[in-house]
Amino acid sequence: MKKNQGMDLPQVTNQNVDVLLSRAEIVQQTAEQIMKDFGMFGVEITFSGDTEHAYEELHNQLIHQIATLVERNYDLLLSVLYQVDITDREIQKAQQELPHYSHLEIIAHQVIVRDLKKVLLRRYFKMKENDIR
Repeated sequence: MKKNQGMDLPQVTNQNVDVLLSRAEIVQQTAEQIMKDFGMFGVEITFSGDTEHAYEELHNQLIHQIATLVERNYDLLLSVLYQVDITDREIQKAQQELPHYSHLEIIAHQVIVRDLKKVLLRRYFKMKENDIR
């Protein structure tokens, strides 16, 4: 698939998540996506609305919930990760790029990254759709 010249789809990397999460609207939508993805499986994630500390808040909750799922219901964790669309390859890449993170921290981080990508893609295509009209 060729990239059109006038289109600039935002690239999400392990290094720029915090920058992309600096806009309140994007943060709120990302938190809502995470809550929705986990909520589908009865796993509660909450967000206080504090956009300045959103990454830490969501990351810490995700670490706790993922650790609980690893201990109590690993199959459910796999279902959640499948829903969020996290691959082993992405986890392995993140482990190399973020060596100071534990395995649970990596998975939690990847959930945030993937749901941020979903939000940005939706916003991007909505903007493009509005440009066409």
